[in-house]
Amino acid sequence: MAATTKPVTRTRRTADERREEILEAAIAEFAIGGLHGTSTETIAARAGISQPYLFRLYGTKKELFMACYLRCCEEVMTAFESAAAEVPEGAGPDERLLAMGRAYEELIANADLLRIQMQAYVAAAADPEIRAAARARYGELFRFVERASGADAERVLRFFATGMLLNVSAALGHDPGDPKDHEAWAASFRKGR
Repeated sequence: MAATTKPVTRTRRTADERREEILEAAIAEFAIGGLHGTSTETIAARAGISQPYLFRLYGTKKELFMACYLRCCEEVMTAFESAAAEVPEGAGPDERLLAMGRAYEELIANADLLRIQMQAYVAAAADPEIRAAARARYGELFRFVERASGADAERVLRFFATGMLLNVSAALGHDPGDPKDHEAWAASFRKGR
């Protein structure tokens, strides 16, 4: 009696599931190469799909790049919302800003998230459409921090300036959790956030 094998059944993924897989692959690739240095062929290969299917789901490479940037913005906003909500009732603006700052430090430990933000700023410098979207999202985040913290304009500005310094520090490989990484200039603004 001959052994029979069962046919392999594959679970078809929905377009939404595929979009998510593409987005994850694109974030990893765009984080390294940016908008102009990353090929859609590489993204499609990483996602395990064809390049035409990638374009069917995202339209253009720039639309996919923007989707990656917007996903990262959503992650920052969600982290800030959660951090602000966890601060005890009656806490002052500084405690709320500190909580959101800590949440941001945890987020940018994800190198891809950090790099996508940086790549978006580079792309925004040359592309009016990306610039408009980046400005809008940054403005939304700024207004949220103002409302959620209750801090005055000067403290909110300092919060965002420190965030940009944290971006630079993280991009340069400083690790706030490593006691051996104690360059004075980096440690000083991490403590002063």
